[in-house]
Amino acid sequence: MALRFFFQYPETTGVDADMLDLGSLDEVAAAAERAGFTGIALTEHPVPSARWLSGGGHQSLDPLVALGFAAAATERLKLLTNLVVAPYRNPFLLAKAAATVDKLSGGRLILGLGAGYQKSEFFALGVDFDERNTLFDEALEALPRHWSGEPFSQKGSHFDAREVIARPRPVQDPIPIWIGGNSRLSRRRVARSAQGWMPMMGGAQLTATARTPAIESLEQLAGMIREVREDAEANGRTDPVEVLSSYAGTSSLTPAADADRHREALAEREKAGITNMVISVPSRSAAQTMEFLAAFGETYIALPATAGHDPSGFGRFKRIVTRQVCNIAGDNNAFISKAQFPRQDGDHRTCVDIWSGSAWRSSWSSSCSSPGAGATCGF
Repeated sequence: MALRFFFQYPETTGVDADMLDLGSLDEVAAAAERAGFTGIALTEHPVPSARWLSGGGHQSLDPLVALGFAAAATERLKLLTNLVVAPYRNPFLLAKAAATVDKLSGGRLILGLGAGYQKSEFFALGVDFDERNTLFDEALEALPRHWSGEPFSQKGSHFDAREVIARPRPVQDPIPIWIGGNSRLSRRRVARSAQGWMPMMGGAQLTATARTPAIESLEQLAGMIREVREDAEANGRTDPVEVLSSYAGTSSLTPAADADRHREALAEREKAGITNMVISVPSRSAAQTMEFLAAFGETYIALPATAGHDPSGFGRFKRIVTRQVCNIAGDNNAFISKAQFPRQDGDHRTCVDIWSGSAWRSSWSSSCSSPGAGATCGF
């Protein structure tokens, strides 16, 4: 299975600029969808210390509110919290917010969760930092119960739910939970009850700032991924465990530069067991963000052109030269993927694929705006 790519909305450090100067969220989300990204990701820091923000920390939106906004501007883009700090909230308020985004988006939310590391935020929010692991485990138990739509009871450290029920149910059953953190405890949680793991590569500085063990090599990470999946199987699980990791190699304003080297690096990560990569860019304007998305998509991602392919998934054309996506006027559920393939005579063939809302139909053509009907593309 080919790697899937999530776009992390660019981070604005300090207080001298506004993070949305880097692109209106709805426009960025729509551009990421057009470029072929699987999803868009947002982080959270509701009330960080002024020292942290001015010293290199980054601004943030409420990720669930903002992802709901992004959902309204897109059709199929996954919506990832990368990540929400579970102990910051009553678990049932978190469950309701997540269920609302999932319901309104048609089942596109992925709830990335972490235990948190910024003591100043815990203090400001009135949450005991030393209770964070207990509160996290209570949330992991409460979330699927809330989403079940059936009566349940649960007593936690600071709540006592007695025969309560939550409706409407979310679309997904359950909403996927991906857990962040490198600790053995985090990995055990993933193997026991989560659908994905979000490790962070880094050395001693990561340990000091994020309060999580270092992962200093891809080889080390690959071993940990194997361990998580083996533990999940030992727990009787048959569903696959997703793994999301960041890749900074293309995080420049020119992602197509040295593309072959980046493709090799991405292939190495896929071989290590990573299934999803999160990509961002140090843009300084909305135009730079949009240009990056288009260039990255054209270089590394392509929509699948296989008849009957699920349009919510993504594949890569191995011999792609150029690619663009066009809307079909009057049909909000349709889009076109166009890719060019080199022929032995040095010319190119262009494959146009149309998703019409229920099936793929494909043809060879030179026009994205008016493709003809024809045989399924052969590649």
